[in-house]
Amino acid sequence: MPWRPRLDSLAARLIASAAVWTMLGLIAGGFVLSGIFSASVQSDFDARLKFDLDGMIAAAEPDQTGGVSLQGRFTDPRFERIYSGWYWQIVPDKITGGAPGSDQTQISRSLFDKTIRRTDTSKSKTLIWGHGIGPENQRVRFVARHVEFPILSTAAPGDTRGYTFLVASDMSEIQDQIEDFNQMLFWSFALLGAGLIGAMLFQVRIGLQPLRRLPIALAHIRDGKARRLVGDFPTEIEPLATEVNNLIGHSEEVVGRARTHVSNLAHALKTPLSVLTSEAHAEPGPLADSVMRQVEAMRRHVDHYLARARAAGALDVIGTRAPVQPVLNDLARVLRRIHVEKNVTINVDCPLDLAFRGEKQDLEEMAGNLIDNACKWAKARV
Repeated sequence: MPWRPRLDSLAARLIASAAVWTMLGLIAGGFVLSGIFSASVQSDFDARLKFDLDGMIAAAEPDQTGGVSLQGRFTDPRFERIYSGWYWQIVPDKITGGAPGSDQTQISRSLFDKTIRRTDTSKSKTLIWGHGIGPENQRVRFVARHVEFPILSTAAPGDTRGYTFLVASDMSEIQDQIEDFNQMLFWSFALLGAGLIGAMLFQVRIGLQPLRRLPIALAHIRDGKARRLVGDFPTEIEPLATEVNNLIGHSEEVVGRARTHVSNLAHALKTPLSVLTSEAHAEPGPLADSVMRQVEAMRRHVDHYLARARAAGALDVIGTRAPVQPVLNDLARVLRRIHVEKNVTINVDCPLDLAFRGEKQDLEEMAGNLIDNACKWAKARV
């Protein structure tokens, strides 16, 4: 039968408490690792956006009228494929009296005929970070920077025009990475948790093995196979075993003193009864007959209750044990001689390992009376 810890056992409490703390630790560790990985992926993602933004600004060339163009200097296949998830756009500052078309936003080929619609922004030094909606309702993250370019057609110093350069990318890429990592992290920690709980089950079973030996050792004492708790017990259990052995020794001392008192009482009562019997025999008559009857009744009561006290005292001695077969063989040998004139056959059929929970003399008294009574009434065989 497989070992199963009971819900109210020490093993169940140890396993449950360790499992709870293990699960809490794994869950907390999972959230921490997931957060670190998410932050790392987000940081790497932002670094790529900033790298592309710097490259696009470096590739921008101002013209005579204050406009800018990339003129094929910023080429990247990601920005050429329509709705690829990587986009850029250049938004000029609005001015009055500018040339026709000078306020138009330049976009990457990947945007086709769409633009990035911002939903939230946050500024960090010269950069603007935020999220927006791209083509086909893609959730994108962008980085932007405002740059001033000189107008070459004028000679006035400080005559510039500003443009906002923006690079954006679909966030589904990093979200897929994070989801894949979280899924792998969940199953890895689930297997780790199952392994740890299995290891705890094994550890608790091995650690509590000495406690399971205690009931077996106590059963051996109760059945008379041992007189004391024997075995190598751990330091934590050794004081318990020592106290149990001391308790057994104390019980034996108490029972031994009780038997001594019973024996002394028997001798103290039998002497006066014998004196009364002698006196009654010396003075025959109605009074003597009445005294004899009462003395016999007293003797029977004394013998009866002393026998009961002796039997009870014997049972109180933990581990008292007597083999049955040798006692029966001895009784059969004696009773054959006593009833030799009847020529009675006495057969003993007793298992070798059968034992009497008590003392040998009590077994001899009970079995001897029973077999002697059987011999008196048997015709040929007992």
